[in-house]
Amino acid sequence: MKLGRLLLAASLVSLLSACDSTMGPERWFDATAQGAMSASLSSSGRYAIVGSSDHGGSLWDIRQAERLFDWNHQAEGFSDLVAAGFSPEGEYAVTATTMDLVLWQVSTGEPIWFWSAPGEILDLAVSPNGDFALLGLANHQAVFFDVKQGGIRQTLRHPARVRSVALSADGRFALTGADDYRARFWDLETGNLLSEILLDNIVDSVALSPNAQLAFSSGALSQAVIWDTRNGSLIGSISGNEAFFKRRLTHLAARFSDNGDRLLTGTASGSVFLWDTRDGRQLRHWQIQKRDVYGPVSTGIYDVAFDADSTYIAVGSNGIINILR
Repeated sequence: MKLGRLLLAASLVSLLSACDSTMGPERWFDATAQGAMSASLSSSGRYAIVGSSDHGGSLWDIRQAERLFDWNHQAEGFSDLVAAGFSPEGEYAVTATTMDLVLWQVSTGEPIWFWSAPGEILDLAVSPNGDFALLGLANHQAVFFDVKQGGIRQTLRHPARVRSVALSADGRFALTGADDYRARFWDLETGNLLSEILLDNIVDSVALSPNAQLAFSSGALSQAVIWDTRNGSLIGSISGNEAFFKRRLTHLAARFSDNGDRLLTGTASGSVFLWDTRDGRQLRHWQIQKRDVYGPVSTGIYDVAFDADSTYIAVGSNGIINILR
């Protein structure tokens, strides 16, 4: 997730907090003093990549609250990271500026390959073993890029900017969200479009369940839906209790649990929600730590993850990593 997608909705937070029980983080720590341009969490919730506004990229061990490595794309100076992602098993990571990307070894912190991008990068997702990165581009394409050998394996053409991308756990299927209000589900072996869904605004966030049977798509201040990738049918909306008003949230981050029965989402106004994907029921609601206790300033959620022992991780645009329970 990154700064370009952050649409603050602080005025809505006070209304929503009156309708459900909101919790704060169990603990939290600063990953950067001046806020973040982007951040990404490993699927295990163990590691975070933070694209800091003041010292470039870095890899963090969340359990130890420790910065492990500085990750910048040049030897001298800091890189403005707009996107990052981990491979599903957590052994590799990819970081991106708007025009280049680097493959890293997580255990050693060493760079493996550096590549120029085929277009302006808006988002990315990484395949198993760090072999490929799915890049969402401003040139109306999503490309499946070989980050170990170089070159493009598959090009997925769109009629608008591709703002958000996701991969299945095996790297076979892709989900893309574009500025034409559509989320699309693709077979990366053939490049065929398998199904799609139309929202009523720009698609800010997409997520795939590990087995690729469930998809999440969210429009800016608009619909947030769970749907069946096999036929494009709507399973349910996570707009919540609308007895008094229709919820209008911008979900910037989302992740399915390993078995797909839970969905974790984070909004532009600093809320994190846990949902039951079978019926769309809201199970928990947290508000992440603000840098200033008082005042109207809110913070958007860049990424969320499931951790062990019923804990959850969320990282915000203020550079604070939150551990939730």
